[in-house]
Amino acid sequence: MTAALVAALAALAAAIAFVGLRRRPRLDRRRRERRILVPFTRGGLDPVVLDAAIRVARAEDAMLVPAYLILVPYEYVPEAAMQRQVAVAMPLLEAVEHAALRAGVPVDARVESGRTPIHALKRLWEAERFDRIVVPAPVGRSSGFTPKDLTWMLTHAPSETLILRPDPGPNGGIRSEGLLQASEAV
Repeated sequence: MTAALVAALAALAAAIAFVGLRRRPRLDRRRRERRILVPFTRGGLDPVVLDAAIRVARAEDAMLVPAYLILVPYEYVPEAAMQRQVAVAMPLLEAVEHAALRAGVPVDARVESGRTPIHALKRLWEAERFDRIVVPAPVGRSSGFTPKDLTWMLTHAPSETLILRPDPGPNGGIRSEGLLQASEAV
């Protein structure tokens, strides 16, 4: 009786594992030469921008590199531990990783700090090579990169840069349901 129960449970576990594997897209584990950077900051990333970056990564057979840029205020030393901002970044990066992996795109997430978003981005560019950069433009009063930041990126980026501005929605206002924020990512 016990052996039959163990065999039945093993068969059930194998069937569940098989069904679970069939539903998920297979992640191609080949080493990716191309890398697409998606930097974001201040607690949010628009899902439209994320979806576009995932589509570009899939089309170019590239690895997606989401990078949360932590801003270190001047009253702290440049290498200060910013636990509060890391606590915001980690669920966002996890949500980005899950979305990319569901689409079959490999992910290599980063957290970089700097005095400004541009300072953090410069530090990231000095440490790594990227083939394309997909940057979210601000919509309405949303947080993120300023027009000045975007202008600087377009003129100084070490690779092709794509700035995406999501649809602001009707009446020119930001879509409140459209922003992937740390509170929603967990």
